[in-house]
Amino acid sequence: MRKSFFLISCFYFFLPTSGLAASCPDMFANGQPPVVLSETQRIGTVMLCNTHYAVLASEQKRAPLWSAEDLTEENLEIADKTRRQGSFAPDTRLPPVMQAQPEDYTRSGYDRGHMTPSGDQPGLDAQKESFLLSNIVPQTPELNRGPWEGVESAVRGWAREEGEIFVVSGPGYDPDSFRSIGSHHIPIPAVTWKAVYDPAGNGTGAYVCMNTHTPTCRITSVAMLTRLVNIDPFPGVPQALKDRVTAMPPIRESPYALAKHDNTRKLLKEWGTKAARKALRALVKSLVP
Repeated sequence: MRKSFFLISCFYFFLPTSGLAASCPDMFANGQPPVVLSETQRIGTVMLCNTHYAVLASEQKRAPLWSAEDLTEENLEIADKTRRQGSFAPDTRLPPVMQAQPEDYTRSGYDRGHMTPSGDQPGLDAQKESFLLSNIVPQTPELNRGPWEGVESAVRGWAREEGEIFVVSGPGYDPDSFRSIGSHHIPIPAVTWKAVYDPAGNGTGAYVCMNTHTPTCRITSVAMLTRLVNIDPFPGVPQALKDRVTAMPPIRESPYALAKHDNTRKLLKEWGTKAARKALRALVKSLVP
């Protein structure tokens, strides 16, 4: 692992300027990229910039740990006029040891789930970038085509109302269970999440969805999300704003209802299934005596 990390670090140093995180501070709230709080998760990661979003790619996961965008009303107007097209492809900016391949998903039973959605991207070139597998995680079809689409639609509606919001999306993994797909053993997340910072409304909140065949989603605080996935999506935002949930739009265009709960213990009780308890193990330990 030490040798691999050294190679990844060297690769990162020699990435073209267009791929360096330092070249895209405008993607992040107050110019600060999300912070991975777990040292183990940070090993073998590379931050990459695209035209309208940035990702932190992980060698361990062959997937993003987070994907961040500055979502504006202006860009959405262009995206609305852009015909959706694109094909999933490995991100060749990454070394082979970090790349997922389209075949990893073939006959796996899982969808290729966008973290930053293609529907947010203004123009064909930007949309094509969103199909890079460095922006993709395995999602159940029931989640990807149901509540997750509804979350994406709700967030777009929020951006149209406010003019600009900062959005960070990513996966969360069960520390006690490893399930994977494909010959490269792409890990299957227990949850996927989308955090939002609204600078005009001066508020934050997060959608968290169980990645199951009967998916449920909840709204919670960014502070709770951070404790769940060990990633702070908005390190440049005051903690007081991350401790509370602003008024967030419900899921749109989805057959699943999203219940809003800002009470940690009630949320944990509702997510009381065996799978959910495992996924939230670290959080439960920190909250329950």
